Amino acid sequence: MAAALGIAVVLAGIWILTGSGDDSSSGTTTTTKPGDTTSSTVDATAAKLPRPEKGITLTEATPCPPADGTEKRVEHFAGPPPTCIDPTATYTATFSTTKGDFTATLDAEKAPVSVNNFVVLSRYHYYDSVPFHRIVPGFVIQAGDGDGEPWGTNDLGYTIHDELPKSSAEYVDYSLAMANSGPNTNGSQFFVVLPGGGAQLQPSYSLFGRVTEGQDVVDAIGKLGDAQQKPTEAVVIKSVRIGEQRG
Repeated sequence: MAAALGIAVVLAGIWILTGSGDDSSSGTTTTTKPGDTTSSTVDATAAKLPRPEKGITLTEATPCPPADGTEKRVEHFAGPPPTCIDPTATYTATFSTTKGDFTATLDAEKAPVSVNNFVVLSRYHYYDSVPFHRIVPGFVIQAGDGDGEPWGTNDLGYTIHDELPKSSAEYVDYSLAMANSGPNTNGSQFFVVLPGGGAQLQPSYSLFGRVTEGQDVVDAIGKLGDAQQKPTEAVVIKSVRIGEQRG
């Protein structure tokens, strides 16, 4: 499944990203790979991204993983997970990356399906060894394609429905949201909004948390993108650790 962000920049001389030739929707775009409109251009600044560690495929209904994670990384699923989170608990996600760590507080009250999905995927080690495949300075950093090239087109095995904010104003700096390829096509890909980037977004992306620690690491990653939205340095997620606080 392709998952991407539509970028609408109002400054003169700045191009609008469209992908796969389909720009018929209003406020969003559909792309099949990062910077698809310029994908044929060879960019000497782009880094070679490593394929994530090969994972297993679940062929039966997805069970809730152990709270401390599964033994093996899962790459493909037979269907969406059941509800595995405690609606009364508070969840955090600590991203350990090759550029440092940052932590997001997840909002299960506003986006229970998205948070549950992210927690489940993290506990299945889905995000382990996955690089940030799209970096747009001043806008977003994006990751979550767990099966490698072509980046931005992974097939998770299922999709989940949208949980959209009421307005673009809710995409504050360091917001954590789901990338998609149209309505109700959320899977594993996500993005973090860089400072000032929220103003460029339509309320078309499920908002499910915010980075509350390590914003300097996010800022550092956010500087590593070229004009084609490709990373100039490979930044890899080593692990995502889920914290759960009850009561």
